[in-house]
Amino acid sequence: MGRTSIFMLSAAATMLAGTMPALSAWQPQKPIEFVATAGPGGGTDNLARAVQNIITKHKLTEQPIVVVNKGGGSGAEGYVYGKASAGDPYKVIFGTSNAWQQPLVSKVAFNYTDLTPVAAMAQDEFLLWVKQDAPYKTAGDYLKAAGSGEFKMGGAQSKDTDEVLTRMIEKAGKVKLTYIPFKSGAETAVQLAGGHLDSHVNNPSESLGQWRGGTQRPLCVFSPKRLPQGAKVTATEGWGDVPTCVEQGLDIKQYEQPRTVWLPGKVTPDQAAFYVDLMKKVQATPEWKDYIEKTSQVDTFLTGVEFDKFIKQDLEHVKQVAGEQGWLVK
Repeated sequence: MGRTSIFMLSAAATMLAGTMPALSAWQPQKPIEFVATAGPGGGTDNLARAVQNIITKHKLTEQPIVVVNKGGGSGAEGYVYGKASAGDPYKVIFGTSNAWQQPLVSKVAFNYTDLTPVAAMAQDEFLLWVKQDAPYKTAGDYLKAAGSGEFKMGGAQSKDTDEVLTRMIEKAGKVKLTYIPFKSGAETAVQLAGGHLDSHVNNPSESLGQWRGGTQRPLCVFSPKRLPQGAKVTATEGWGDVPTCVEQGLDIKQYEQPRTVWLPGKVTPDQAAFYVDLMKKVQATPEWKDYIEKTSQVDTFLTGVEFDKFIKQDLEHVKQVAGEQGWLVK
């Protein structure tokens, strides 16, 4: 074959390559496992199942998705599972800020840097809850009662967001609270309804059913302003009717918890990008907007550099509180 023929073939191949579509981005080829780092019924479990239902309804992937709960060790079980699954893009871990907070305060076999961050999808609010028939009507009344003796405060997991908030309440209110950890906010709500606790600091979604059912009620929300009203939860009240804690004499202006999504470490950039895009598609659906409204969360989406910046800022805040409590791992 002459030089001219070879050149023409080469030129033709180059032109053809220019018109061919690029190789398709990574797509899952087998079932996906959503790992909730908390027990059934808690906020983390609710998020994983809400995302699963949206993906399934809108057929955002052809692969089936199953949710499994690995909430042992205050959620460490799920993160260690993710760490052990390095390189596996079929394990998606749902958690909170405990992904980076836990290694600060507990000797756990993981660090958040062992995982691949996907996104923070929402900021969940916290409220101070008491039994429906409790005598105190405001946070100020609650603090006065707590000052006369040790109150039992329940929460999901130990040395985690619920206990951090409990210690902040102690400091702000000059009271002593006995903190009792449970596997999830749902379990904590059951314990309060049964009279085994005096209070807890569940997120809205974790005690929505109990408020509606008349077993417990929120005294205040740890937010700088009242929550959006939305639909009524009880016959007469909705989230927007709950006073802020500052309004009621408990000087903690804001406390929120991010709802986070992770992959194991050592996945490829294409695999991580697929899940970032998938979560963006989930957030664009009306079902997601309904989930956010019903659970009274703040819709957000942090990924990449913004997510990393948020983590580092939160670590500094937690170090301060954990240092005061003597929790920091040495």
